Amino acid sequence: MGQYQAFQCHGNYSINLLCDEVPSIFSLLSPSNFTPHTPHSARLLMASLSASSLSFFPLSSPSCSLTKPQLSFSIATTNRIKFTIPTKPRNHVGTHVIRSAVSIDKEILLSESPHTLLRESDRDGNSIRARFQQMIMKAQDIVCEAIEEVDGIGKFKEDAWTRSGGGGGISRVLQDGAVWEKAGVNISVVYGMMPPEAYRAAKPAATDLNPGPVPFFAAGISSVLHPRNPFAPTLHFNYRYFETDAPKDIPGAPRQWWFGGGTDLTPAYIFEEDVRHFHSIQKRACDKFDPTFYPRFKKWCDDYFYIKHRGERRGLGGIFFDDLNDYDQEMLLSFATECANSVVPAYIPIMEKRKDMPYTERHKAWQQLRRGRYVEFNLVYDRGTTFGLKTGGRIESILVSLPLTARWEYDHKPEEGSEEWKLLDACINPKEWV
Repeated sequence: MGQYQAFQCHGNYSINLLCDEVPSIFSLLSPSNFTPHTPHSARLLMASLSASSLSFFPLSSPSCSLTKPQLSFSIATTNRIKFTIPTKPRNHVGTHVIRSAVSIDKEILLSESPHTLLRESDRDGNSIRARFQQMIMKAQDIVCEAIEEVDGIGKFKEDAWTRSGGGGGISRVLQDGAVWEKAGVNISVVYGMMPPEAYRAAKPAATDLNPGPVPFFAAGISSVLHPRNPFAPTLHFNYRYFETDAPKDIPGAPRQWWFGGGTDLTPAYIFEEDVRHFHSIQKRACDKFDPTFYPRFKKWCDDYFYIKHRGERRGLGGIFFDDLNDYDQEMLLSFATECANSVVPAYIPIMEKRKDMPYTERHKAWQQLRRGRYVEFNLVYDRGTTFGLKTGGRIESILVSLPLTARWEYDHKPEEGSEEWKLLDACINPKEWV
């Protein structure tokens, strides 16, 4: 049972609940036990949404006085949510909207991975949605196979899940391996309705959004690989496709689509030949489509992974792009595919050189401090994390990017000229590597 407050003025009030998951049918109980200071009759409008946002409007006579009732909800055995307004409210001046985060029916684990996460109407093999799903599923297989081969011991645990709002995902995590402490490679294909707050998290530049839930489709692959050896770098990559729509009877954003993604390297120690190799693979992928892509997306990566409160970047960059829809859709699908296919050749050769290098406790402590910066960025600034949390995404999948261990020391400053200082200097002052 959860308790929420609603405010009423002149017989009308609205309640907007931001929930992690909300079943598609809501049963609203009549507020027969609602007793305002001025007698009136009230009716509740039935709401039916398949989203993470619920809005409904009690209708009553204009003679109602200003009141402050309590709203409560519970999940019935029929898997419906029932709302009641119990006992006597208190007077309050003004009209307000209360927003609350609720976790309801978050995900359902499956016994085996499905062949598709798309709804029936999207399974046309020639559609962008279907081909993007095919691409991320293949990329997940290729990366996981390469990681297991290099690790030698660790194996990925796989969880497949669905969400009541629509779609689902396949999460694969390798933990406590010989080479990687934690490696996550996740895909998701989700759709349904999202509240305006989540739309703004996915597309911060949006200025055309009217109040109301927004129909959306989102598919993507996301991975973070945290190695044991402090001389071996952490890798992150993410490629995604997004659509929003607005049927005539639902207020929201006009129909839009865009691609986003990138691959970036976060070492604790700099080996210039490694960084040059990594950036050269990113540039090669970009140059196949547009020679302006690499310099543009390299700078975008440096700017995006900036930890404002530290005045430094998370790592040594790579490429990053978002809201990309000013090119042909087919070309951008091919570009995202090429970038995803470049992950293994960009990263695995570096890991094979560094995974067995001897190191000391001092090296490990510095790696732990840099991981702390990784955590700070992901929890404070990362758009993917924010979107996942605001749309009721699967928490274990969203936070798989965090390392097993990290460290914070008060006012830590590396000695000038040291290898640690050189890494920090490169994070403060981005360099051109190719």
